[in-house]
Amino acid sequence: MRMTIIGLGLIGGSLGLALKKNKLEGLEVIGHDKDHEVAGKAQRRGAVDRAEWNLPRAVEKANIVVVATPVQAIGEVLGQIAPHLEPGVVVTDTGSTKAQVMAWARERLPDTVSFVGGHPMAGKETPGIEAADAGLFTGCTYCLVPDQRATEEAVKAIVAMVQIIGAKHLFVDAQEHDGLVAAVSHLPLVVSAALVTATASSPAWRELARLAASGYRDVTRLASGDPVMGRDICLTNRDNLLRWLDTYVEQLRHYRQWLQEANGEALGKALTQARDARDRWLANTDVETPPVEVGSFQETLSAMFMGDRLARRLSRIEKASKDRK
Repeated sequence: MRMTIIGLGLIGGSLGLALKKNKLEGLEVIGHDKDHEVAGKAQRRGAVDRAEWNLPRAVEKANIVVVATPVQAIGEVLGQIAPHLEPGVVVTDTGSTKAQVMAWARERLPDTVSFVGGHPMAGKETPGIEAADAGLFTGCTYCLVPDQRATEEAVKAIVAMVQIIGAKHLFVDAQEHDGLVAAVSHLPLVVSAALVTATASSPAWRELARLAASGYRDVTRLASGDPVMGRDICLTNRDNLLRWLDTYVEQLRHYRQWLQEANGEALGKALTQARDARDRWLANTDVETPPVEVGSFQETLSAMFMGDRLARRLSRIEKASKDRK
């Protein structure tokens, strides 16, 4: 059994480390990154068994292909690997937006391939293979968006992979996914970056920086992320993000008005409501995942690809018989 991970940054590298940590018998993990130095680091860290510099060769004989690149690179990667994928291969991704990715998959992958869109709700402010962590996905929600052409066995294989790395799968519609994460993931990214831009561009930044402590650090954490990844997220989820930015700006206007009017009652009420809403969220973050009967990762993959090999063998026999006639 062979899995190929394309893109060996924080997410791709962490996925490889998590899989290798579980010591899955018979599973070979191949890694590819456009930066050869990154691929070499991933191999030295043990995130992949072997780094392959050539992309077509990287997906050769792969059973599962994971595309863990920045979002806007996913479409290009799918087009590049499409001619080299064997029938029955399962392709998934880790992109933070799903509607555009699902459209690319339908356009560029052959019908013989199953695509299951994925998005782990996990990360760090520090990007790159150096920050990769086998425990990154433990307890996190992992969104799954199966393409309508994906087989049941393919979906089960990705669910099994999600369970192996310690995450909780959540099936969601692509459009719904993008609308929801725009609020809780992409808006915080823009707010974080905007706060850094506003303060760091101030003539008083040297003094501000000396005073900035945990509050500033917590709110601006996301600004330390990969700027290419952040740019791609914003551009591929533009409409949803614009709507949430408008909502956020409207709330800021309310707070500004209360300050201008020195309306302590309204301001105190808003701060209390915000605190209570956050406390309720923190108390209810452990949401149960609907069970899916998948067996072990090895069993799921073995059953899936043994059946696929048999089908291909019968197809070759049938073709040879027709050729003889």
